[in-house]
Amino acid sequence: MSETRFTSLRNAFLTGILLVAPLVVTIWAVRLIISFVGGSITPLFFPYLPEPLQHLSPIFWDVVTTIIALGLITLLGYVSRHFLGRLIGAATERFIQNIPGVGGFYNSVKQFIETFGAKDRMQFSKVVLVQFPRAGAYTIGFVTNQAQGEPHSRLAGEHWAVFVPTCPSPVNGFFLFLPRGELIELEMSVGDGMKTVISCGAVLPTWSNPAAAKAALGQSL
Repeated sequence: MSETRFTSLRNAFLTGILLVAPLVVTIWAVRLIISFVGGSITPLFFPYLPEPLQHLSPIFWDVVTTIIALGLITLLGYVSRHFLGRLIGAATERFIQNIPGVGGFYNSVKQFIETFGAKDRMQFSKVVLVQFPRAGAYTIGFVTNQAQGEPHSRLAGEHWAVFVPTCPSPVNGFFLFLPRGELIELEMSVGDGMKTVISCGAVLPTWSNPAAAKAALGQSL
């Protein structure tokens, strides 16, 4: 029975140590920081404080000084990170633009992204294959509007507004009203469609449903 009680007390003591240890370590670390930062800075300005404030506990001023110092360090890091980030980013961009053959492509991609960024991509509702610039030749197009207006009243059948970007400068392109029946709707997202256009077809999104393509091709035949 005595061994059982001893084991129980030992386990309870060890459990208490495990619960108290993190708190003790945290308090020790905080006191060490306050002592190192506040204890080093407070003596520099303490003699210049008004007489009533000098009666406050030195620990109070160490805490206040530490908070102010850590806040200023954080602010300095925040400002430096953003300023240096923009500076390094601008220097990197100038370097890329000066590389022969790469600079022109980079500018085209950048202009395309700025023109059709995350906000403007919402104007594209679907990615489609269109026959362009001749029958039998297909390219990527983006449906910009499916509404029917005055131009459609002059056309036979339902037509969709489609933007067909050019490559390698996808900022430019052609705006067309095309019969819906001639459009092949794709499952890829607008973002993947943009990547395909920008890379001139070198980058194709992965697709895990090739059987659907075969079925659609069989139906078209």
